[in-house]
Amino acid sequence: MSKVYVFDHPLIQHKVALLRDKKTTTKDFRQLVTEIATLMTYEATRELPTKEVEIETPLERTMVKMLDGEDIAIVPILRAGLGFVDGMLSLIPNAKVGFVGLFRDPTTHLPVPYYCKLPEDIGKRQVFIVDPMLATGGSAVEAINEVKKNGAKNIKFMCLIAAPDGIEAIEKAHPDVDIYIAAKDRQLNDHAYILPGLGDAGDRIYGTK
Repeated sequence: MSKVYVFDHPLIQHKVALLRDKKTTTKDFRQLVTEIATLMTYEATRELPTKEVEIETPLERTMVKMLDGEDIAIVPILRAGLGFVDGMLSLIPNAKVGFVGLFRDPTTHLPVPYYCKLPEDIGKRQVFIVDPMLATGGSAVEAINEVKKNGAKNIKFMCLIAAPDGIEAIEKAHPDVDIYIAAKDRQLNDHAYILPGLGDAGDRIYGTK
């Protein structure tokens, strides 16, 4: 079963509160998403493997711990997921970045992939699929499907706000994928928007409607 991590760090919760405020400007919203992504990455990478390496300080030689390779891939779900990328790369600059694009079928209302570009060596990488909102879970599940089709085996999903429905959808379809969220919200409304939520993350990041 998927492990679900809800971050309770005061800095993350404070910044999420600012994101929710309808008075927050596009510029500030975008900056807050970058900052929260950075903080979440710090926690979500806690289990990355390390190895001991000998280095020389100005005073003596010593053994230190360093990452055992930086085989990481960040895969935003277009378009809103792009808001995570800069913040994550600030901590793991050698990570490779892939992309998954989805649109909602107007008849079935199901997500349909229209674009998928991933690193060729995705199968050996720790993959972080990122999207600000986890509502029904349909897009997240389909994005994970696409990444797995291309050979990825070690996948985590990271988002800002999640509804119980979305968490349950990932747990059911992909019990091997752990979920990292900044806040778990109450429910979905009749239009599948998260309550209390923060509105449409893509529109608020890019200033569109």
